[in-house]
Amino acid sequence: MQLTAPAGRRTGLRDTDGMAVASFVLGLLGLLVLNVFLGPIAIVLATVALVRGTRRPGRAWLGLGLGVADLVVLAAFMQADNTISWSI
Repeated sequence: MQLTAPAGRRTGLRDTDGMAVASFVLGLLGLLVLNVFLGPIAIVLATVALVRGTRRPGRAWLGLGLGVADLVVLAAFMQADNTISWSI
């Protein structure tokens, strides 16, 4: 008699929840530093977490939104400085 879910199923859900949280944290951090790298990573992690069915869809959606916001901020600063990169 098995009392818990199969190991593969449990690990998969925990992994997707971790991806959702990681996308949120990286998206938030990307607003301050390295948005050219952290924005796309946050977008990919959030998308994978949502596709795989995370139990934390709110954090995944926030991570997705913040990842997109990272790229928008990057584009705005690049446009303001007339350069292909920006710095504080």
